[in-house]
Amino acid sequence: MKFGIGYSSPFHGVDPEKIVFFARLAEECGFESLYLPEHIALYPGAAVGAYELPSALPYLDPLDVLSFVAASTERILLGTGVLLLPYHHPVILAKRLATVDVLSKGRMRLLTVGIGALPGEARAVGVDYATRGRRADEAIDVLRLLWAGGEEGVGYDGEFFSFDGLCSFPKPHGATALPIHVGGSSRAAARRAGERGDGYFPGGALTARERAAQWELARSSAAGAGRDPDALEYTRFGSIDMPVERVDELAAQGVTRIVVNAAATEPDEQRGQLSAFARRFGLLG
Repeated sequence: MKFGIGYSSPFHGVDPEKIVFFARLAEECGFESLYLPEHIALYPGAAVGAYELPSALPYLDPLDVLSFVAASTERILLGTGVLLLPYHHPVILAKRLATVDVLSKGRMRLLTVGIGALPGEARAVGVDYATRGRRADEAIDVLRLLWAGGEEGVGYDGEFFSFDGLCSFPKPHGATALPIHVGGSSRAAARRAGERGDGYFPGGALTARERAAQWELARSSAAGAGRDPDALEYTRFGSIDMPVERVDELAAQGVTRIVVNAAATEPDEQRGQLSAFARRFGLLG
């Protein structure tokens, strides 16, 4: 089992020294990866389900933060959970992601994308909320096309994106593509993960039966698209105080990575929580 940890600026804060401390601590404690969420813009009344998001929550740009912490760490992989893919132009995003990967020497390898759940956020960036799923599908295809393309250029003609003879350099560090995981809590997200993704990272308050159905849908969608379902990674959220028995349960369900969040906001308490987790699961070697 692989273990990642999340840093949420609305909860943990935007102090750059605390962000660097947290990233270095996670690396020191043996966590595989560091994840950041994204919201581009909030507004009064924005809600995910029954939970209303305070409009002043300070969401830092995840790719900027990951680039920042990469300069202060050596090993930890960089992830998003989730990047709102329909709200980014894939030609620009391909360059940004490759840049972070090059500067971090190949650590921008846990990009997880979602389609967003706030209609006002879509309107703010000029995206039709109803088309965001199709837009995300095209964006995934464009990202991979640009990363793999050579000096002769590549072309694409889709519903949302169109170009011809386009070159995108530099390439990811030592690779022609970056893994793209798909996040979400719907069957559409599971299907997208199977058809286009390198992994599935479901969220939401789903029942055990629905989670199992979505994972099976991701696998069957991969097989139907001529892809290897066994190559899909399966990431789930866990808690910082979760027992070993719970990890064993998730492993039996096919989970390959667990991402937890520190409940503490102060460095001393964070050290205690992360160190205790690392000892419990043998992350310190």
